[in-house]
Amino acid sequence: MKRNAFKMKLKPGYEDEYKKRHDQIWPELSECLKEAGIHDYSIYLDEESLTLFAFQKLEDGYDAQKLAMHPIIRRWWAFMADIMDTNPDHSPVSKPLYEVFHMD
Repeated sequence: MKRNAFKMKLKPGYEDEYKKRHDQIWPELSECLKEAGIHDYSIYLDEESLTLFAFQKLEDGYDAQKLAMHPIIRRWWAFMADIMDTNPDHSPVSKPLYEVFHMD
C-alpha cells in the first residue's frame, strides 16, 4: 500500500459548505473510491490559506486515470466545481506533496 498526499484550494467563503458536502458524501462515491483502492482518506483545511490537504492510502494497482473517467467521480467534480479551484474538466486543481518523513 502506498501513502499519497496532495493539496487543493478552496474558494473564499465556502469553508462551511465544503464540510457540509463532505458530511453528506454520496454513498456511491464512497463505494467507488473504495473499489478503486483508496483507503484511510482524510482531508484537512488550513483556514488561513484555504488550502485543503488530502492524505490517502492507495492499494497496489490503483489507477488514477481510470478513476477519473468514472461517471460518479465526474458528477462529484461538477458538484464541487463552484467552491474549489478546478481544471476545465471540473477536476480539482491539485498539487502532489512529496513525503519527506514518515513514522509508524
